[in-house]
Amino acid sequence: MCEKMNNVNSWLSAVYGDQPVPHFEVNTRTVDILYQLAQSSEARCSDTALLTEDLRQKASEYQCEGAHYRDVLLQGVGLSCASLSKPADDYLSALVDTAMVLGVRDTSLGSFMPAVNNLTNTLLEEEKSNRRLERELRALRSRLGATLVMRSNLQEDINKTVKSQSVESAKAEERMLNMDFVTAKAKELSTRRERADAQLVSRNMDKSITHPAIVQLSEEVTTLKQEIIPMKKKLEPYMDLSPSPSLAQVKIEEAKRELAAICSQLEVNMDFK
Repeated sequence: MCEKMNNVNSWLSAVYGDQPVPHFEVNTRTVDILYQLAQSSEARCSDTALLTEDLRQKASEYQCEGAHYRDVLLQGVGLSCASLSKPADDYLSALVDTAMVLGVRDTSLGSFMPAVNNLTNTLLEEEKSNRRLERELRALRSRLGATLVMRSNLQEDINKTVKSQSVESAKAEERMLNMDFVTAKAKELSTRRERADAQLVSRNMDKSITHPAIVQLSEEVTTLKQEIIPMKKKLEPYMDLSPSPSLAQVKIEEAKRELAAICSQLEVNMDFK
């Protein structure tokens, strides 16, 4: 930790120079981050220094080579920069600029042709890559359009679902309120019924006048009425009796007694009711 902190302080001092180093919170995380930045910065500075030194060496080599070619031109051909005409100087400058752009070591045809071929191949590869990228871009645009349409449809479905859920929630809340009301009302009625039953028991009420007893008596009366109907049908033949008054009188008396018994039973049931 202390070694990392010392390296970080040295790096920050080198970076800010005469300016004060900004205050920062010192903890394990910040020290680790700054230490990594310091290592990365030092590595990049080292790479930059090596590249600069290489460029300086190449520049020195080019200067020596240029001086050599100048001497060759002066000694072999008798040409110098001062003896060149303006168009020749322009052509020479253009040739040098082209060589620098192509990155060749000299201006010979053997250096220019491979460089131009490489540049042409690079251009063809870039055009091919551009066409491929254009096809991919068109496909992406098509998929993007379909995705946007799907997103719009999904958003519409979501809005409908949210609205439907809101309506269903309101209905469910209303049903809950109604259920609570019905439950409270049923509890109230049950309490009232229990109180009424308690009052009836305290007053020694006859169970025969309760609702279940009355319903049962009503059913018994209905049954007895159904039983009377066939008896009345049995009496109908005796309404116009033949001249045997004694036998007819006996049958009539028997039927009257049965009828009277049934009627008395009905009256008793009706009195209970």
